[in-house]
Amino acid sequence: MNLHEIYTPITAAPFMCGESYIEVPPHEALRPYIRCFWGSPRPYEQKKADRPQQQLIVPDTCMDLIFTANYTENRIDGGFCGIDDRTFREENLQLRTEKTSTFAIRFYAWSTVLFAEDSLHDVKNARVDAGCHFSRLKRELEKEIFDAETLGERIGIAERWLLAHIREDRENRLFMETAAQILMGRGVQNMAQLAGELHVSSRQMERVFRENMGISPKKFSSLVRYQYLWQDILYRDRFDVQDAVQRYGYTDQAHLLNDFKRFHSMTPKKAREYARQNVGFLQEKPGGLQ
Repeated sequence: MNLHEIYTPITAAPFMCGESYIEVPPHEALRPYIRCFWGSPRPYEQKKADRPQQQLIVPDTCMDLIFTANYTENRIDGGFCGIDDRTFREENLQLRTEKTSTFAIRFYAWSTVLFAEDSLHDVKNARVDAGCHFSRLKRELEKEIFDAETLGERIGIAERWLLAHIREDRENRLFMETAAQILMGRGVQNMAQLAGELHVSSRQMERVFRENMGISPKKFSSLVRYQYLWQDILYRDRFDVQDAVQRYGYTDQAHLLNDFKRFHSMTPKKAREYARQNVGFLQEKPGGLQ
């Protein structure tokens, strides 16, 4: 089953588009594994700023490899961001004007392990050097990415490498079946019941999930429910909170609002306003979330 066809997660600002950020879908062969490539279309001048720029980061059930090239200092840094189960504001204070660019690969949470070199049991909320789990990818791609002039060139470089290094032998049947059931159930299932349906113990299911994603299936389920809720809030012309309470198994309206604020740090109304700031283009509603 191609999980990307039933579930397409989004960030807090899915319409953002400009000289520092744009999202590009991957080649068809990589779509089951890669949510998107993102970064700056070309190197650009990042201006000195008197105050830090803030970006809201919410749990998007993805993991990112991010390469930041600084042409003023003639260096490139590669970092890995594991799966988040929290929301926070990322701050960047630009102390001087520099020529820079960014290139990133955004993996689905269930597919990252197929490109990593080891277990992902420690990646929850991680911000580490890309070499920690992707040393070969980092070593072989950094120079080519630094020398490439456009985002399109960088995507081509990354796609060739990724297509040649998919570790299908690392795909765990139980892990993928559990992830599929959680996604199709919109994160509402009882985990003990799900373990019974899959004829495994809850302990086994949790162990496999932590090795392959870094979080428990229960935590992943709660993040998936939040993502479906967030997309209802953003894309539905008329969001009905009581309807959402029933659809996603919340006790009442207060339970839904508190849970959403826990993952998004603001109310649904404020979240929608934030997402529609600095709109470069309006992308189509993701498939599979009706």
